[in-house]
Amino acid sequence: MSNPIRERVRRFPLARAFRRFARRDRGSQLVELAITLPVILMLMGAGAEFGRFFYTYTTLTNAVRSGARHASKWEINSSWTKPETRNMVVYGDYSNTSNGPVVPGLTTANVNVTANGPSEHAIQSVTVSITGYQYTPIFDLGKLTGIPALSLKIPMNASATMKQIFNGPVAT
Repeated sequence: MSNPIRERVRRFPLARAFRRFARRDRGSQLVELAITLPVILMLMGAGAEFGRFFYTYTTLTNAVRSGARHASKWEINSSWTKPETRNMVVYGDYSNTSNGPVVPGLTTANVNVTANGPSEHAIQSVTVSITGYQYTPIFDLGKLTGIPALSLKIPMNASATMKQIFNGPVAT
């Protein structure tokens, strides 16, 4: 007893060719993997790099906010407030005794502390900013290829302004 559907399929040459092709696809999964794996890895790397960039930007913003909060409590033109504020922004504490900067490559030279107001003794606000900081990605094309023109370094700036709450005696 023969199967009529199977007999009908055997008669058509296209069906035979399809069956032959279906049997010979043994390496197709490997080819598909070879095509899609680089794309998937690039997307994962880009996602990780974006997350690291966002983390660095958030850390810089929080650091200048903390520095502005500290500077708003004291007379900004005293000899110790500006260096102490810079240390607060870069290292997270006043005395520069931590393990290192809050983000790699940040120095006190990147931190600016300015007083805004009508006169030196009547300051109304304090602005702390980070300028000149270069974010260097992990997957930097300039480093990987040895061609500096392909570098993906991105300048990052952060700034925070707070009202002055100092109302004590003026240091001379």
